[in-house]
Amino acid sequence: MKRLRLILLSGWGVDSRIWRPLQAYWPDSFEIKAIEWPGYGDTPEIKNHATLTQLADAMVSALSSNAVWVGWSLGGLLATALLEHLPPPRGLILLGTGDTFCSRGEDSASGGVATSELNAFQRAFQREPIATWQHFLRWQAQGEPNPRQAYRQLRGLLGDTPPADNTTLATGLQWLASIDNRSRLAASPCPAVRLTGEYDPFISRAQHRISETLSGVGHCPMLSQPQALAASIIRHATQIAHANMAIL
Repeated sequence: MKRLRLILLSGWGVDSRIWRPLQAYWPDSFEIKAIEWPGYGDTPEIKNHATLTQLADAMVSALSSNAVWVGWSLGGLLATALLEHLPPPRGLILLGTGDTFCSRGEDSASGGVATSELNAFQRAFQREPIATWQHFLRWQAQGEPNPRQAYRQLRGLLGDTPPADNTTLATGLQWLASIDNRSRLAASPCPAVRLTGEYDPFISRAQHRISETLSGVGHCPMLSQPQALAASIIRHATQIAHANMAIL
């Protein structure tokens, strides 16, 4: 029997090493591939202020349509945005990803990240990129059962310096600020599932209500509950695959 393919996509300032804690929990019936965005790992970078079209051109060979894409955080935002530019996958699993990164309209007082917070973060990154990146790691670990331990796990996986250069990271912040996937998800060309940690500090309460909740975790369940997260991803990917087969 042919194995079901999963493509794992990481978020801002974090490369594919974030998925390592899940390695022991993938069944043999799945083919798992964690890939890098341009500028991370050994991948060529794309220029500052790159467009989504340019990103799609850089990712077309890596993002197979015969797979379920699992996008975490910015990785989920970008994967959704690329539905307009690339052949759609079999399905999309969005982990810790809202329609937008910043809360909008009436959601601004209901948790999540305010536009003013992201603007301040971008200014801080321009002044002190490494310290700001380290702050971001602490920020996204806040919702885990043991935030200090989650932060130590992140630092243990990633080391003391960002896994991409400043130009790549600045472009990622621009995408965090600008991508709005509401219309893309409303008319998605493939099944899309949202998984959100119960205490994720980046997701507004309005976005929580349209997501499946991962109990007891925050933005980094791959660190605090890797087995449970892998099981959830496997379950949804299997359901997506069965739905695709029923259509055929």
